Amino acid sequence: MTMPRPRPRPFGRALCAMITPFTADGGPDLDAAQKLASHLVAEGCDGLVLNGTTGESPTTTDAEKTALVRAVREAVGDRPAVVAGVGSASTRHTVELGRAAQSAGADGLLVVTPYYSRPPQAALAAHFRQVADAVDIPLMLYDIPGRTGTRIEPDTLTRVSAHPRIVAVKDCAYDLLGSSKVIARTSLAYYSGCEETNLPLYAVGAAGFVSTVANAAPRPMRAVLDAFDADRTAEATALNQLTLPLAELMMASGLPGTVTAKALLGAIGLPAGPVREPLQPADRETAGGLLAAYEELARLYPPGPQAGPAPTLLGSVQSWT
Repeated sequence: MTMPRPRPRPFGRALCAMITPFTADGGPDLDAAQKLASHLVAEGCDGLVLNGTTGESPTTTDAEKTALVRAVREAVGDRPAVVAGVGSASTRHTVELGRAAQSAGADGLLVVTPYYSRPPQAALAAHFRQVADAVDIPLMLYDIPGRTGTRIEPDTLTRVSAHPRIVAVKDCAYDLLGSSKVIARTSLAYYSGCEETNLPLYAVGAAGFVSTVANAAPRPMRAVLDAFDADRTAEATALNQLTLPLAELMMASGLPGTVTAKALLGAIGLPAGPVREPLQPADRETAGGLLAAYEELARLYPPGPQAGPAPTLLGSVQSWT
């Protein structure tokens, strides 16, 4: 029996799918983006994923996307990984966005499955390889069939993993068996893209997560991984359970995560601004519920360096639940 390979972590462990702050009139607020990015890194994020769906990529222009990557890179320096979302329904457009993001300072690219046209698996593989061939930085493939209409099948992931610049997967396929097989067969770094699978996927060999909830609560989300890595698995389970009420309100309330994240960030005084249409802002009742769940979690994990390291005693964690 061979021992499993050490898990690859090309972009770190705890990545935030960062929102794109806008001004009151709906324009990009690059100063606010720099402040938010710096805050997230200070709170423990190893990487920032920009221009994803949480970053409202469907309604931002190519120039706005590139400017955001450049501004965030300038603000955070070389410490965290900066991964730029460049996926689109067009291979040519994805290549153009990828090259622009690389020039702006991105460390990697997030490439979603082309949506709506539902290409077959051979076409998917060709798409990903073509993007990878066009740039000099690594790719994280984004498997989210519920949004795109097409799954990246495990066999396809296994095949494209041979490309030296296809190094990671953001996994929203909800197929723990299939994901476990790819982790075992390849050197691809898996990142959970759905908060409810962060710990389960990590337990079978994933690299970490790409989290929308981390916009507001980066320390508690990271603490789950810290406890697991320290072999405090029961504590990791208890800590994960503490994050669930906020994660459910933000990600499973029927509203897009962008809407709930911006509502909560605004409520706690962090940069956010409005959403762009066709999205609409959360109503007051929803914002109030989000704030109450956040405050309960923040009571245990107050933001800022004064809070100190994550608790290490299982008994303390159990007393919170």
